[in-house]
Amino acid sequence: MDAIANSSLGARRNEDIALDLLKFVSGVAGVGKTTGGSTGFNAPSAPKPEEHVTELLELYGRCLKAVEGEGE
Repeated sequence: MDAIANSSLGARRNEDIALDLLKFVSGVAGVGKTTGGSTGFNAPSAPKPEEHVTELLELYGRCLKAVEGEGE
């Protein structure tokens, strides 16, 4: 029974690491964040929420490939 539980933990490890990497990279790079306008400046057009989701999913895929050691 312990072998089954441990094998499922090993299968999730790369995904967990990729998720942590995604959080780090998106926080540093500002990916997926909305930019608020400041006084005297308005962004021409704000990206839609769907675009943010797509961007984050693509970044997660790249993070997972990096963790698994696959090149692009």
